[in-house]
Amino acid sequence: MRRRSAEEQASCEAMLRELFEKQIQFNGILGLKVVSLAPDGPQLAFAMRDDLVGNFVHYRLHGGVVSAALDTVGGLAVAVALAEKHPGDSAEEIGHRFTRVGTIDLRVDYLRPGKGREFVATGQVIRLGGRIASLQMTLKNEAGEMIATGAGSYVVS
Repeated sequence: MRRRSAEEQASCEAMLRELFEKQIQFNGILGLKVVSLAPDGPQLAFAMRDDLVGNFVHYRLHGGVVSAALDTVGGLAVAVALAEKHPGDSAEEIGHRFTRVGTIDLRVDYLRPGKGREFVATGQVIRLGGRIASLQMTLKNEAGEMIATGAGSYVVS
């Protein structure tokens, strides 16, 4: 099986960064940035801002932002897993595969109040089948405190 060259891999990674940071405009509203495209745990990060606050008295992250970050990093993890599963595909082909990915189910467990200055969401593919991917996600603050965990199912056909 043909593997991507270093140049092709760099192009694929650049495409994923562009897609998740700029093309999906909602991610830009949240301030999500790709910090890792590691196959075993891609990561997105974002900074706390006034417009992301849910509890203004205690300055805590809004639960919807937590959920959206977990869902998004799940999607990123699926995209990275698809790129790994199809090592001969070009960046364009991986991008096309991603257009068929969609969230089927998302469960979020809010473990701690969303306190912090910076947050990192990590996604891990548990199983990548022919039609469905199962994932686990985490959201931590800059102190490494677990804010929330998530489990998701994504269609990949």
